[in-house]
Amino acid sequence: MKKKIGITGQKGFVGSHLYNTLGLYPDQYERIGFHRDYFENPEKLDDFVKQCDVIVHLAAMNRHESQEFIYETNVNLAQKLADSVERTGSKAHVLFSSSSQEERDNLYGKSKKEGREILGRAAAKNGGIFTGLIISNVFGPFGKPGYNSFIATFCHKLTHGEQPVIDMDGEVKLIYVGDLVEEIMTKIRQGKTEQEFVVPFRTSAKVSEVLEKLENYKNLYFENGEIPVLETAFDYQLFNTFRSYFDIKQHYPVKFTQHKDPRGAFVEVIRLGIGGQCSFSTTVPGITRGNHFHTRKIERFAVIKGKALIQLRKIGTDEVLDFYLDGNEPSYVDMPVWYTHNIKNIGEEDLYTIFWINEPYNPQDADTYFETV
Repeated sequence: MKKKIGITGQKGFVGSHLYNTLGLYPDQYERIGFHRDYFENPEKLDDFVKQCDVIVHLAAMNRHESQEFIYETNVNLAQKLADSVERTGSKAHVLFSSSSQEERDNLYGKSKKEGREILGRAAAKNGGIFTGLIISNVFGPFGKPGYNSFIATFCHKLTHGEQPVIDMDGEVKLIYVGDLVEEIMTKIRQGKTEQEFVVPFRTSAKVSEVLEKLENYKNLYFENGEIPVLETAFDYQLFNTFRSYFDIKQHYPVKFTQHKDPRGAFVEVIRLGIGGQCSFSTTVPGITRGNHFHTRKIERFAVIKGKALIQLRKIGTDEVLDFYLDGNEPSYVDMPVWYTHNIKNIGEEDLYTIFWINEPYNPQDADTYFETV
């Protein structure tokens, strides 16, 4: 049977990634929708709780000018959910997202620790399962600048004409949002009580080291279209995070530099610091290719002959971005992670396209999910 999973804070940074990832497994999980106003309506909150086999409590406040307000908000959210669990007699598996700041002398950390204890008691009272997750600094695509992580702030500034400033160059323990989602899903599958599970961080780096990498991505990729050297899993994760902060409508399509002489024209399609797979296609008029998305792959569509419409849509949103490319002025569009995309021949002649992707196709691990733009 499918597990029915509800996520408080499903539209937030971690919540949206978890919600979208669960959607990749429709035969295993059914997502129960949650809205923030449920916390203000006990009847709606109870209805939500009753439907769930699993509740992942992510709704929380991370930053505010008043530390007292953060504390009160987070404790109240946990208490309201706990009250609903008790009122309904729910035996749902409750997972709570806490922070490595629990033991620090600040009200945010205190609010997370108390929230974990409140929900742990409520689950135990009903004979349910509870998992308290202690999480380090999370980063990844679509995090909110100035709120979710310093990496989100740095990426946004570097892609919007600003220079990041380091306030304190300390060593930071980091986990990529995709890795955190996998940890959460593992705990859901295991289904056992753990009052305090410390989620292993994946990378430890100084803030200045992270900024140096991001500045390199800006110089090579953002400004010149060159794929930088990416040696570790962290490099790939950081690069895909950086790419998610582009103003896509303004950045694409990027025109190639043409070198012309009496023989014709020469165009460099891509300069690489990594390998990958390069392919070529022709598409007859009126035909559309694609309508799929990737969660980790880096991909470039380069139109060299004919006329094309490339469309992108971020998963979980309705806005479709249209890019018109013409082989008379060869250009490219790179595909951000979690954006479904396609390419259509809108001309009257065959469309010639060069595709590059950083991983050769592997049918056992394709990272290709079909969804119409």
